[in-house]
Amino acid sequence: MTSTTFTGSSDAYERFMGRYSRPLASSFAEFAGIRDGMRVLDIGAGTGALTDELIARAGAGNVSALEPSPDYSAALRERLPELDVCQGAAEKLPWADGSFDGALSQLVVVFLTDAPAAVREQLRVLRDGGVGAACMWELDGLEIFSALREVRRRFDPNTPEREVNYRSEESLRELLESAGFREVETTVLESAVEYSSVDEIWDAAIHVGGPGGPMANAVPPERLAEGRAVLAELLGSPSGSFTLQGRAAAVRGVR
Repeated sequence: MTSTTFTGSSDAYERFMGRYSRPLASSFAEFAGIRDGMRVLDIGAGTGALTDELIARAGAGNVSALEPSPDYSAALRERLPELDVCQGAAEKLPWADGSFDGALSQLVVVFLTDAPAAVREQLRVLRDGGVGAACMWELDGLEIFSALREVRRRFDPNTPEREVNYRSEESLRELLESAGFREVETTVLESAVEYSSVDEIWDAAIHVGGPGGPMANAVPPERLAEGRAVLAELLGSPSGSFTLQGRAAAVRGVR
């Protein structure tokens, strides 16, 4: 698997995916059992959706964050100057053995070069009794992605196939158990986002590195306008506000 590093405007990413990942972070941290006073790590912090939730639960001085993107790690440091932020890869965490009571990765595992190695690192930095957890959108768990994938397919029938690993409770369970976690449990977490218009989705998506950015960079403005029209059609041509759903598989285990 090839790793993905998101680039560009953290504001655009926040408008595109943060609207889902922030409510997801609350239910994910609850599932992982994060509470006041725990020393916790956010692996693949992005724009800080989970980081903010961990700070709210455990306290700012107890949270560290790892983020591979220079853009997003710099934005995190600027927004949260008291936060311990490291830029680097999840497969080689820059913390000592047994540093944390909890280590969480939200919407990260499918973008890693070596997910099993990253989960072994997650286990390594936990203290005995510490909790490791991960979650990822199910294969067809995001209505917004399903629509945008179809737009991309119409632009380019040779669009690469999606990465299907680690998008189910079963595959995430196997990932943690194979790394040596015990007492492994899984669940499904849900998010719902209300939009006032199709442009709320489109304007953010075409300016984000990753799911939207490559499409925007590869086609002229008139083709982007066509893409926006296709997206509206796929969403049922809404004339007012509408809601899209998200479902994520989640797993937790104990060192």
